[in-house]
Amino acid sequence: MRPLRIAALAVFTLLATSAQAQQPGASAPAPAAATAQAATTVKGNAERGHELTFTCKGCHGVTGYRNAYPNYHVPRLAGQNEQYLINALTGYREGTRKHPTMQAQAQSFSPQDIADIAAYLATLK
Repeated sequence: MRPLRIAALAVFTLLATSAQAQQPGASAPAPAAATAQAATTVKGNAERGHELTFTCKGCHGVTGYRNAYPNYHVPRLAGQNEQYLINALTGYREGTRKHPTMQAQAQSFSPQDIADIAAYLATLK
């Protein structure tokens, strides 16, 4: 059942992104480098980040978890470098880093959310 949900989420994400891009007068997203720079100026709150990462743990917190579609190892995020996490999540949000599930998740994050998530995950062992 999980692969079907992931596939459905990917399809809806692609459709929503396509529809937004086709709207007349829709502003283009900010360049990823500029957005990443803006995100680095935000101070992360690890306590709030803890609240935001419950969904992340479903894939990234399981030792040896492999995603079914496509089949690949899901990286463990605990203890990862804070700036790396900010860059990765910003890349997913801006579409410069490709993965349908992660792009769908990151689109709902503000720069403050991303900084908070990165601050929390960087503190884990």
